[in-house]
Amino acid sequence: MTPPEPRANPELVGHDDAARTLEEAARSGRLPHAWLIAGPSGVGKATLAYRFARWLLAGLPPAARGAVPLRLPEEHPVFRRVAAGAHADLFSMAPNTGERGKKEVLRAEDARAALRFMAMTAAEGGWRAVVVEELERAEREVVPNILLKTLEEPPPRTVQLLVTSAPDRLLPTIRSRCRRLDLAPLPDPAMQGLLGRWLPELGGPERAGLARIADGCPGRALLLAEGEGLALQSLVDEVLAGLPRLDPRLAQDIADRVTARRDAAALTTFMALLRRAMASGLRGAAREGTALRWAEGRSLAEWSTLWEKLGRLADETERLNLDRKQAVLSSLGMLAVR
Repeated sequence: MTPPEPRANPELVGHDDAARTLEEAARSGRLPHAWLIAGPSGVGKATLAYRFARWLLAGLPPAARGAVPLRLPEEHPVFRRVAAGAHADLFSMAPNTGERGKKEVLRAEDARAALRFMAMTAAEGGWRAVVVEELERAEREVVPNILLKTLEEPPPRTVQLLVTSAPDRLLPTIRSRCRRLDLAPLPDPAMQGLLGRWLPELGGPERAGLARIADGCPGRALLLAEGEGLALQSLVDEVLAGLPRLDPRLAQDIADRVTARRDAAALTTFMALLRRAMASGLRGAAREGTALRWAEGRSLAEWSTLWEKLGRLADETERLNLDRKQAVLSSLGMLAVR
């Protein structure tokens, strides 16, 4: 049983403190007009944003003793309308794919629609909410020319919930006008419990492997499961095992296997897992004072530069629809010591 999308998900695991912070702010009568909900991709940020929005739109219903914060029953009319995208006082934005298969972005036309929404009075006489998912993916004109206006001149009884996995990439003027709420990765027992319910068809070792490479982010674990994340992780392991001098034949074979998958997202996942393994391995080696065979021949500063280069290459390949096989070969070529 996989969970529903964030706007229809009744369950929030591991973030009770964050939910309680939102609830207490609303009940205080001094609710900040904008919140920046930050944390790793797939950790539950959008789920929390919609959970707070529907609770607010329902009129801040009192919680039963011992109940989890911001709970609204699934049978509640507001829950149903938010889940169906049919509540007149909720406006949501998420990245959309542009023309010619370009990278998904938050489009300026959607941001302008949000401005029009906030210029109107509440249809039901209470609060209004705007949820913006993956703010870091906004088109260039969205943040400085459109969104900033709503933060500088917020309409009454309207709360903006800005969700981001990369808060440091946002303009300082955006960060300074929002109350920030950070969500931490889930501990392993919580991850294991969720994956046990969501992916019962997988064996214990497979679920443990997903939990490990998802770094405490249940949404990321699901995406990895759907995108053959464990198989791609095994290719990453092959790469590291072959370093520092990677056999060109192995590099060619790995590039073939990554790009043989019809889903273009395989490259993005492979590169993300490769960078994750590099960062995790180097942090562990520095903490424990041990040496990594695959890291021989380069300083920590050089590895940091390589990590950034791989990220830029993955981003450009996706955004500009470049040759995926050549991107893999270029990446592996950067890693190999000549």
